[in-house]
Amino acid sequence: MGRPSEFQCVPGLRLESLERVHGLQVETLTERINRLETLMERLEKRLWLTVYGVVAVILAQAFQGFLAVGQNALGS
Repeated sequence: MGRPSEFQCVPGLRLESLERVHGLQVETLTERINRLETLMERLEKRLWLTVYGVVAVILAQAFQGFLAVGQNALGS
């Protein structure tokens, strides 16, 4: 009977398979974290656009108010 050139025990094979599974899990989690970071960056950009929009509306209303007061002062 021929002997295998390399003896592989069951615990060693199990450990190797667990290491592969662990590596896949870490890779998957890393991908998920990267996707979440991208989504958070997009959300942050949208939030700032909303804030700038609200500020622009407030400033436009204030400017309109100044124009109305100026026209009333000139018309009187």
